[in-house]
Amino acid sequence: MRLTILGGGGFRVPLVYRALLDDPGRAVSEVVLHDTDPRRVAVIAEVLARLAQGHPAPVPVRVAEGLDEALAGAGFVFSAIRVGGTAGRVRDERIPLSEGVLGQETVGAGGVLYGLRTIPVALHIAERVAALAPEAWVINFTNPAGMVTEAMSQVLGDRVIGICDSPVGLVRRAARAAGADPDRADYDYVGLNHLGWLRSLTLDGTDLLPGLLADEDALGSFEEGRLFGGDWLRTLGALPNEYLHYYYFRRETLDSVRDTRETRGEFLDQQQGGFFERAAAAGGPDAVYALWERTRLEREETYMAHSREASGGWQRDSHDLEGGGYDRVALALMHGILGGSGTRLILNVRNGTTVPQLAPDAIVETVCEVTAQGARPLPCAPLREDQLGLMLQVKAVERATVEAALFKDRTAALRALALHPLVDSPTVAARILQRAAGEG
Repeated sequence: MRLTILGGGGFRVPLVYRALLDDPGRAVSEVVLHDTDPRRVAVIAEVLARLAQGHPAPVPVRVAEGLDEALAGAGFVFSAIRVGGTAGRVRDERIPLSEGVLGQETVGAGGVLYGLRTIPVALHIAERVAALAPEAWVINFTNPAGMVTEAMSQVLGDRVIGICDSPVGLVRRAARAAGADPDRADYDYVGLNHLGWLRSLTLDGTDLLPGLLADEDALGSFEEGRLFGGDWLRTLGALPNEYLHYYYFRRETLDSVRDTRETRGEFLDQQQGGFFERAAAAGGPDAVYALWERTRLEREETYMAHSREASGGWQRDSHDLEGGGYDRVALALMHGILGGSGTRLILNVRNGTTVPQLAPDAIVETVCEVTAQGARPLPCAPLREDQLGLMLQVKAVERATVEAALFKDRTAALRALALHPLVDSPTVAARILQRAAGEG
């Protein structure tokens, strides 16, 4: 089975390939990379060549020159593109900050701007998949994952599934903190991408979450416990996705980033730009791989640094620096579809009746059962009013963003920005939109 990776020059592609090499099931017979930047994809191909060295049966890798060539004959398509590159992310973050509101890759005004730029390209990809590989499954890594998956589903229906590593990381960290084997625990998780809550964590029929919330030492042993603090977590009665820190602690996070010399986008722009420049001249797969590994570790160590600073300042745990997550979720999803075994994963899929207050075709992030027919969202307990209210407002923003990108509708774009709870000002929204349009 052929796996095509769009955005094949992406920095984290080697994590996917490493997972494929370690996969005892060996479902993939060939990996095809496609990227609009030939230098980047050539560097990443060298890293993959180094990973394959000494492997008894490495998965062959091929670089396709064009999108159609890459898609033809694919069984699975991983979409991991970054429209506008890291320079686009810098603008997405800096423009909102200049107006006194948070700018982040997927959250707030930054997420809306990124979506407006990305959705037209994602829709074109969906249309080419439908034409050239109609039986393929598209696994969307591209951020903002919820709204991009929702846009692509208008063409591909249930054959596009969005993934994120934040929820599975939260579940595994919480289970370990509660003294449970993460692979044996059941859980109730629901929300939107980068906006969800772990509301139960059960082992052999016993919910471990109340005990975990009451144990201050256990909460202090993992990232979300330190990020949100025990008092607030007990008030919520749930464990939020790490990105909800931007909503619950907006002022603190804004204060930590407002006068920063370097946003996350600027850090990655310099770091990755420097990596690809040095790697192109490094001379051989061994040197390129060593440079990639050092750069990857630095990237993981600095993840969500401003939120950690706003919550007291602390370092990430060593087991959270492995860099895995997306790769494991994607591999489990592929095996679930190919094997039809009923695997349970947290995925971004069409809502159906899971959250009755949302439209059936709205993309939600929740626990799904994966079979040969795809991913089916499982029923969940009713949402609390504060959870539902935030979901409804942000979903309205996501759908307005898709509408704006699809129809080039400035009114819908303004509505998306102004109604976002982290912007909440039509005047500020209009200025952000005007500046973004002026800067491309």
